[in-house]
Amino acid sequence: MNKRFLLKHLLLAFLSLFVKNGRAQENIVKNPHTILFIGNSFTFAHGSSVMFYHPESVTDLNNTKIGGVPALFKTFTNEVGLNFSVSLETSPGMNLEFHLNEKASVIARRWDYVVMHGYSTLDKQNPGDPSELIASAEQLALLLRSKNPAVDINLVATWSRADQTYLSSGYWYGKPIERMALDIRKGYDLAATKASIKKVIPVGEAWNRAMKKGLADPNPYDGIGAGQLNLWTYDNYHASSFGYYLEALMDFGSVTGLDPLSLGKKERAAIELGFSADQTIALQQVAHDELTARVGAATLKDFILKID
Repeated sequence: MNKRFLLKHLLLAFLSLFVKNGRAQENIVKNPHTILFIGNSFTFAHGSSVMFYHPESVTDLNNTKIGGVPALFKTFTNEVGLNFSVSLETSPGMNLEFHLNEKASVIARRWDYVVMHGYSTLDKQNPGDPSELIASAEQLALLLRSKNPAVDINLVATWSRADQTYLSSGYWYGKPIERMALDIRKGYDLAATKASIKKVIPVGEAWNRAMKKGLADPNPYDGIGAGQLNLWTYDNYHASSFGYYLEALMDFGSVTGLDPLSLGKKERAAIELGFSADQTIALQQVAHDELTARVGAATLKDFILKID
């Protein structure tokens, strides 16, 4: 009698949990989480095949039919069973002030998540000066929060430019290649503090890590080492498909809290971009290492509990 009673209640508990989880998953499918990417060529992936990667999978608010890094992010989330409605608002060579002044009517909507960055040198006219970034990030955060006070805003600290480091015309000329990314990160940390933004995605430091461990060549001007990746494209300024893939992995890990290694060596976007399984896993490992060094790794269960 006691055994039957116990079995009955265990069965009821299981069915209740199954129904609850089923409803939660159904809710996620019917009500996708919205995310907006705000940026420039470093988001729309100038100089690489990523620029036109599955543009139909995302909504380009400027109607330029670009996929870019946001489309990679969309692919990653689909692969792990998450439902995101992904949008982007990008313009070449622009800082956050431009998006604030010229695109406010487009981006002023209710978003669950926002990922954004400014110009690659912090300030086009005054490289290394974060003043404009700090002011614009604060104003953009206020605008976005006016539509959704709970919006999760992420700032992206971008990478070192080889042309700014190895050419005499560059602001970081003569300094180690990792220096520019570290300086950029400091500027974004200041902006995040001023705007009360909790997360800065360390994309530039992930690039530094890839170079330090020998996966990526640190100087494209003297040739690419055997077996190494070139994270830059032909202009030694923008990223290659490898560089943008690493950027997307960092965005994915930061926004969802999931380990980029969970995507695996058969990750679809990497296959479509022509990466080898070893290259794919190596880039995922760099993203994993950089993210866990900063915040620790989360699990899919953690993320589902957070968004339900």
